[in-house]
Amino acid sequence: MHEELRAALAGLLDGLPPKQAAQAVDRLIANYRGRTPTDAPVLRDRADVAAYAAYRMPATFEAVRAALTAFAVRVPDWSPATHVDIGGGTGAATWATAATWQGHRSTVLDWAQPALDLGAELADGILPGTDWQRRTLGEGLTLPAGTDLVTVSYVLGELRPEDRRAVVAAAATATAVVLVEPGTPDGYLRIREARTQLVEAGLRVVAPCPHSGSCPIVPGQDWCHFAARVNRSSLHRQVKGGSLPYEDEKFSYVAATTLDAAPAAARIVRKPQLRKGQVLLDLCTTADGLERTTVSKRHGAAYKAARDAAWGDDWA
Repeated sequence: MHEELRAALAGLLDGLPPKQAAQAVDRLIANYRGRTPTDAPVLRDRADVAAYAAYRMPATFEAVRAALTAFAVRVPDWSPATHVDIGGGTGAATWATAATWQGHRSTVLDWAQPALDLGAELADGILPGTDWQRRTLGEGLTLPAGTDLVTVSYVLGELRPEDRRAVVAAAATATAVVLVEPGTPDGYLRIREARTQLVEAGLRVVAPCPHSGSCPIVPGQDWCHFAARVNRSSLHRQVKGGSLPYEDEKFSYVAATTLDAAPAAARIVRKPQLRKGQVLLDLCTTADGLERTTVSKRHGAAYKAARDAAWGDDWA
């Protein structure tokens, strides 16, 4: 699916003046990194949308796919029949869902018609059965009864607080919800707030947290986030002005469900530190909250597992 998305994006900026593309990207970066809650779409026209898709879709796809994969591990015998992507724009999360499960129908809801139009264009012939609908993101938003999976990615930061709560409340009516935000302190706080709302609505958290209780992180001192590797295409390097063939997309997320599923016993919340004969793991655990554990050669199979472990993995 990654290669299919890359191919769909390949000709996206053909005919768009480089200066216009650069200006659109600069404005989108400011919105993405800043605090711009609004009651209007950030993506205003075709140039905006083309720049956004080239600039953000590969990274959003990888971040959402990583979050969905973490959730899918906790529900190995389940797959969604229906999926709603709230604020899905050009559909990166819908592509990620198709890379995780097959046989479902997706509906993308967004308030920017140019984004929906381009999303449908990119997905034509590749994501069959996907419906693209213009909807207001905020008060009054409802989902079809019996919706299995909802994704909300990189949109909560664009919304006013009351609209943010309305979107999360609508998402909480589904069987499973996966929310993704930028891996910044502000993005984490939005995920933390939404996590509380989902738990209060009766869902249980299954990733990344090992429990549905209070987060042990002290706001302002640290934040929970993870990283997904993004292989840059030549188009991606052109739009972002980068030279490396890859980048690491930092993201925060929460996955919650009404299914009979349990979270992992612990989650690795920082990159493992390799030392001579030992591995240091920073974990979030059910019983002890945040803790650092040392796994040495004398732990046998656990030591090998620790050496192979990655930031964001489950840990038993």
